[in-house]
Amino acid sequence: MSEWKERARPARLERRYEFPDYETLREFLDRVAELSEQEGLYPDMGFGRTYLNVTIHADEDAAQLGERQRRFAERMDALLPAAARPM
Repeated sequence: MSEWKERARPARLERRYEFPDYETLREFLDRVAELSEQEGLYPDMGFGRTYLNVTIHADEDAAQLGERQRRFAERMDALLPAAARPM
């Protein structure tokens, strides 16, 4: 999870993904949508043609991030297509 930045107030994880083109980004967004449905966790996302900014917040009743949010971030990273992985 080295690419993720942990913030304290409010408790959250943040990451920016870069993509070579919109098609690769779109495929990743589709995979993340499926993961969100499976996990019941819906991060905040903002994107442009070749980038995606993601924020995963702690549960509403928690002051800190839990295993659920960290696992989701790891699973998101695993979905990243080879074309978008850092060299």
